Amino acid sequence: MAIDDTKGTGYHDTGAIYDLVKPRRQAIRPPGEWNHVLIRCDRNLIDITLNGDHVTHMDLDQFTEPSKRPDGTTHKFTGIAYKDFPRSGYIGLQDHGRPVWFKNIKLLPLRGKDGAPGQ
Repeated sequence: MAIDDTKGTGYHDTGAIYDLVKPRRQAIRPPGEWNHVLIRCDRNLIDITLNGDHVTHMDLDQFTEPSKRPDGTTHKFTGIAYKDFPRSGYIGLQDHGRPVWFKNIKLLPLRGKDGAPGQ
């Protein structure tokens, strides 16, 4: 998920799945205030809620061609279709030379309808 102090809803604005899916709306707080982000990944579905506002939804299975979004426009990631990426792995936090702070990062298992841990 992109994090920046931008005001837009483009492919690189806060809440976007960087260069792949634009956020539906901008819900970022002003610089200097903490934001609360929930990223929910359930198999092929990724949902981002920013400060209580559901801003982004992505279905990995719709990204069937390398370098192309489902609508046919191009993105910068080449070599493999996103539907073919692994569905588990590591979490990375990255900056691009500007100050950024994170706190209270939690990884929680999804729960099934019966309350038991999901996959």
